[in-house]
Amino acid sequence: MSFSVLLTDDAARDLEDLCDYIDRHDVPYKADYVLEQIEKTCSSVSEKPHRGAYPKELLSIGVREYREIFFKPYRIIYRVIENNVYVLLIADGRRDMQTLLQRRLLA
Repeated sequence: MSFSVLLTDDAARDLEDLCDYIDRHDVPYKADYVLEQIEKTCSSVSEKPHRGAYPKELLSIGVREYREIFFKPYRIIYRVIENNVYVLLIADGRRDMQTLLQRRLLA
């Protein structure tokens, strides 16, 4: 069975901000490439959504509701609810992920 993959408003904003940043600070085609690869990575969980790992920052505090996949260095955090995969966060993994995850997902 195939799951629907949906971006939350926050994740869509993350992706837009990320592409805008790349567009301003890198070569023009790079933002399009990153967008395409992240979209492809997100859609890849439609067939096997439970294949993603638990984010280590959340696992360390006992939270197992969320999973993550990567398009390095970007981390894509999602949650599976019934037949849907909700992408909640798309962020550069070099950021302070502990604070970001707690603020965004546990607040």
